[in-house]
Amino acid sequence: MALARIQSLEQLRYQAPGEWGKLLGLDRIPEVRTLRAKLKLLCRDLGQAVRWNAQLAKEWMARQNDADLYFYCDGHVRVYHGEQTALPRHYVARERLCLRATTDYWINAMDGQPFLYVNKEVDPGLIATLTQDVIPWLETNLAQSPEQERRLAGDARAHWFTLVFDREGYSPELFAQMGTKRIAILSYHKFPGDDWRSAEFHPQSVTLAGGETVTLQLAERGSQLSNKLWVREIRKLTDSGHQTSILTTNFQAPMTTLAASLFARWSQENFFRYMREHYSLDRLVEYGTEPIPEAVSVVNPAWRKLEGQIRSKTARRHRLAAQFGALALSEDPSEPQMQSFQQRKGQLQEDIQALDLEIGNLKQLRKQTARHVPVNSLPEPDRFTRLRTERKHFIDTVKMIVYRAESSMASLLREHLARGGDDARALLRQIFQSEADLTPDLAAKTLTVRLHHLTQAAHDQAIEKLLADINATQTVFPGTQLTLVFKLGSS
Repeated sequence: MALARIQSLEQLRYQAPGEWGKLLGLDRIPEVRTLRAKLKLLCRDLGQAVRWNAQLAKEWMARQNDADLYFYCDGHVRVYHGEQTALPRHYVARERLCLRATTDYWINAMDGQPFLYVNKEVDPGLIATLTQDVIPWLETNLAQSPEQERRLAGDARAHWFTLVFDREGYSPELFAQMGTKRIAILSYHKFPGDDWRSAEFHPQSVTLAGGETVTLQLAERGSQLSNKLWVREIRKLTDSGHQTSILTTNFQAPMTTLAASLFARWSQENFFRYMREHYSLDRLVEYGTEPIPEAVSVVNPAWRKLEGQIRSKTARRHRLAAQFGALALSEDPSEPQMQSFQQRKGQLQEDIQALDLEIGNLKQLRKQTARHVPVNSLPEPDRFTRLRTERKHFIDTVKMIVYRAESSMASLLREHLARGGDDARALLRQIFQSEADLTPDLAAKTLTVRLHHLTQAAHDQAIEKLLADINATQTVFPGTQLTLVFKLGSS
């Protein structure tokens, strides 16, 4: 259903039940209520979907053959427009608004392939999620190869793998902590400082994650952070003169490889966009809420109120101070002008002093107020619950499998298309939604799937080569002894 872009169980009501049943080897596809009952049965044990996702992620990570592993971590905000609960507000960059939402932190490969995600009903931020969830999970479930073990034992600066994230994860303390775990970081510099001399930059040939080769103006220095930690700082110079600063504790990879690896972070952003548009990543799977674990801490509403008052009064004080400094007399003021000037100056000074006193009192109250409190200690009007997560995580894991399968077929198709990239996925979507004839042959033990011709001859030629690759797998239709044979066009 996900491959055919049927985005929810309810939309199955408007599909041909007999045709869909043939795909499953049944008289008709089960009704929506039957599928919902099946989903309820599969997700009745809380945490089972997370464990399934974790097991699949371990298998997917073990298939990576690269000697230097890169994992990308970023948060995806899922907006909630319902009225079941008043979720905390998050800033949604794609809508430029603060909306009620929940945050999922995803771990992806360099090419955007998903591994798993961690749901946070109360978003503690990227740094806290990395230290509390992502890094412990990777340390527990990512096996070290014998070659990696020898490399780590023989070189004190060698690393296990590289974790890539954006400026939200900038923390010199975190970088140092991960260095003790033999984990390298790759991120943007949040406080790059002054520009480097343009003479330091030299053209470098960089091969991007998609295989495209570009020329970039790059330069490198050693940089010491606020906690005395030495890192590599790489900068890219654009045609407009802007310098993009990159920090890493990966001391072994070439400068060009690190630059390409960080710029490949956009593949994860493209993954989020594609999943939202084509797989309804943000769609609710079920209605209802469940209690939040008591150990979860949230921002104290009283502290947030005081913080808002301090910010408001501080901004007002800056405006008054600017007015105070801008007041000036003419070269030869008259007596009324002098009196007016003195009165205005005096009034502004009194207002500034009064605001200083109010700001000082508010800061004292803020200091005495706890910034975070347990969720169960919130006042009744501020309490909230979380959306149910089990079935959502189960369906999202299915979508991960589907996306990875589609990506594998797209990589095969790109070799036979004049224009790769999105054309391969668009052609696959056309195949998934087109009709086909199913012809079982019990004597020959085959099930022939004959696709109808597509709109262009060039697409037919590419599809025939893809089908040849699929037929080479000798896949047997589940529950039978019939080998699948894919063909294109009439017999």
